[in-house]
Amino acid sequence: MPATPFDTAAVRTYLLDLQARTVAALETADGLPFRTDAWERPEGGGGISRLIEEGNVLERGGVNFSHVLGSQLPPSASAHRPELAGRRWEAMGVSLVLHPRNPYAPTVHMNVRCFVAMKDGEAPVWWFGGGMDLTPYYGFEDDARHFHATCKNALDPFGAELHPRFKAWCDRYFFLKHRNEPRGIGGVFFDDFAEGGFDPAFAITRSVGDAFLAAYLPLLERRKDIEFGERERDFQAYRRGRYVEFNLVYDRGTLFGLQSGGRTESILMSLPPIVKWRYDWHPAPGTAEAQLYSDFLVARAWV
Repeated sequence: MPATPFDTAAVRTYLLDLQARTVAALETADGLPFRTDAWERPEGGGGISRLIEEGNVLERGGVNFSHVLGSQLPPSASAHRPELAGRRWEAMGVSLVLHPRNPYAPTVHMNVRCFVAMKDGEAPVWWFGGGMDLTPYYGFEDDARHFHATCKNALDPFGAELHPRFKAWCDRYFFLKHRNEPRGIGGVFFDDFAEGGFDPAFAITRSVGDAFLAAYLPLLERRKDIEFGERERDFQAYRRGRYVEFNLVYDRGTLFGLQSGGRTESILMSLPPIVKWRYDWHPAPGTAEAQLYSDFLVARAWV
């Protein structure tokens, strides 16, 4: 049988449904509704941003759908494939970042997306990408194992080699080179992925997206009501600074959005609301803050 061609309508339908299901579950977890902000992009396409600020549980959270088109690939999209530079393009995805108020509840990021590069007289070049990763401020072994096990379970039906490969890819990608430290405890990540053709690649992408709520909501439920004080909030704000640094310096999605003239409010909805930086600060030995660095911000086989 001939390979299934890239199906734009099927991908769009799935992504819109993923956004709706995810927001509905998060509204139940928080108790307050998300704001809906539909927007159009002058060059082509648009999206729907769903955002909560000052929620009961989520200090800030966004679940963004976008389907945008352009006449020329920006540098961030063609850096790994220079032969595609200058092509027309189309991109779709759902991207979310959740910043709970409680410092014991981790920040989380999830993204699933696809990209199509087009040139007259040639077949379109397409690929999928995405993943999810966890950024705790206070480490809990059972949280880390649950998150990674759920990621593994999402990938195992497609081959035992995928999870270790995508986990290692995540560890490499979410790493702040200028700090020589990971952003968090990782998860899974993949990009430029078209292996096996459209049907298998799309199925893997759907499985990752569908696994998010099972991976994260139990952790949020466990930690959202733990008592905390100013010390914990202060450390949370300090560590959130690393999140900002990564997103603005390294993140391919952020760079692509800004370089392609995307909607700034939607692109930067991932940034936390309260952040602090300090000069050459280090946690006191033996503290829970020090344990985050020694036991969690290291490459580990969690499952």
